Amino acid sequence: MSTNEAGSSAATSKASAKVDSKLEVVVIPVTDVDRAKEFYGRLGWRLDADFRFDNGLRIVQFTPHGSGCSVQFGKNLTPAAPGSATGYLVVSEIVGARDALVAAGVEVGEVFHIGPGGRVSGPDPGHQSYASRASFSDPDGNNWLLQEVTTRLPGRIDTGVTSFGSASDLASALRRASAAHGEHEKRIGAADPNWPDWYAEYMVAEQAGTGLPT
Repeated sequence: MSTNEAGSSAATSKASAKVDSKLEVVVIPVTDVDRAKEFYGRLGWRLDADFRFDNGLRIVQFTPHGSGCSVQFGKNLTPAAPGSATGYLVVSEIVGARDALVAAGVEVGEVFHIGPGGRVSGPDPGHQSYASRASFSDPDGNNWLLQEVTTRLPGRIDTGVTSFGSASDLASALRRASAAHGEHEKRIGAADPNWPDWYAEYMVAEQAGTGLPT
């Protein structure tokens, strides 16, 4: 590769990095469309569409609660083998998320976390982000892994934007900020009248993966 070609490639990469490319849909392979539709509806996911076309194509789309990305399945939609898909679902509280799925009649594996020696039963004692998990499968065997995430790794979130996908996510963030603020007041030995500012700073930093206030 010449110097000019290398420079052109680098310039193109920088230009592409400035273009928003938001993941919209992931296609999952299923055998029985109506069975899959019933299952994903039972999860509480929003049904966006069920389109049927004259050529036999059928597209069903669901969006998980609080998600910016949807899933599609249907007939003549993908050549992938049913049951070959794996996806991650981020939740702010793993035990509550698992309990909700079980209440909906979904068979979910036990909650576990990744310790120094590997897999350990139960949630991570300190509820560290990315550590606590549980998994379940749809009727075709496509696997979904629940992962508890409260603080993103640095660089994973636009630090200029703080947003929550749902009221429950916001409520969970407020509860974590409240608990941390209680420890803050113990350290300073007094009530903190500026708690709204402290909460705001904590929630922004937690989502961005930057240093939390103390």
